[in-house]
Amino acid sequence: MNSNVLVIIPAYNEEDSISQTINRLVNTSTFDYIVINDGSLDNTKEILTSNQFHHLNLPVNMGIGGAMQTGYKYALEKGYAYAIQLDADGQHDPEDLTNLYEEIQFNDFDMVIGSRFVEKTGYRGSHFRRFGIYYFYMMLRLLSGIKITDPTSGYRIVNRNVIKEFSHSYPIDYPEVEVLVQLAQKKYKIKEIKVEMKARQGGKSSITPLKSAYYMAKVTFFSLIRSVF
Repeated sequence: MNSNVLVIIPAYNEEDSISQTINRLVNTSTFDYIVINDGSLDNTKEILTSNQFHHLNLPVNMGIGGAMQTGYKYALEKGYAYAIQLDADGQHDPEDLTNLYEEIQFNDFDMVIGSRFVEKTGYRGSHFRRFGIYYFYMMLRLLSGIKITDPTSGYRIVNRNVIKEFSHSYPIDYPEVEVLVQLAQKKYKIKEIKVEMKARQGGKSSITPLKSAYYMAKVTFFSLIRSVF
């Protein structure tokens, strides 16, 4: 362990972008990293192995939640003080890692989220995606009283207390919004800072309009349940 920060990179069928993502991370950061290969069916595993990238292989596809919880369990076991989620598709800019780390290290926060909307950035998403983000922003305000402009952003850093929480309990799929409800109920302190998001560097997003509708319904249902119980 060379750092007290672990960058967790969940990867499912990311053969087109995984090498570029890791190389850019290594060239711009001194943080440790681990790729969680989530049962990829393409050449992701072979690329990770042949390049001797740090990684763990899940035997089957567990979804983003299962992959991230594996990473949090690894971070807890290895004694890391902080863990950061970094997408394998290149959308998250590693140059923002230091800003996320400094914000949580020097201020009293449990989670810091990299946001596309807390300040003006170059991000341009589809109308449907922006509607979904605004929908969850309003849902969080109503259910938890917190104002998170970019609740679906996976670019986030957490401290060791939250690492422990997520190691024990983490939603299986589409976890980003649901865990914010969970943390807000337990009075964890959350902040957003500006980051730049890039276009996917390769591969294909698994989120279709139908899956997005399912995502919104599922997250709303479970968030309502959490807010009541």
